[in-house]
Amino acid sequence: AVQLINGERTVSVDVREPEEYAAGHVTGAKNVPLNQLEEKLGAAVKNKSVPLLLVCATGGRAQRAVAMAKKLGYEQAQAVAGGLKSWKEANLPVEKA
Repeated sequence: AVQLINGERTVSVDVREPEEYAAGHVTGAKNVPLNQLEEKLGAAVKNKSVPLLLVCATGGRAQRAVAMAKKLGYEQAQAVAGGLKSWKEANLPVEKA
């Protein structure tokens, strides 16, 4: 994930609920809750060719989000393995809303 973010113009999308997102999220991530992903992802991320990094708390919702994103045409969608929990354990940057 870090190599993707540092190497290319990657867009991070947090698929958790707004309250979870506000408590802490990947720096620069947009918040599009999983239950609104199909309707709102197109507006949040207009360029379908950019690498899309999907994040949730532990990885489960993000995996479902990857399937949805790919169906919508985001070929480079992938989930952060282990979610925000693993991200924090790796001491990667997190911000609060």
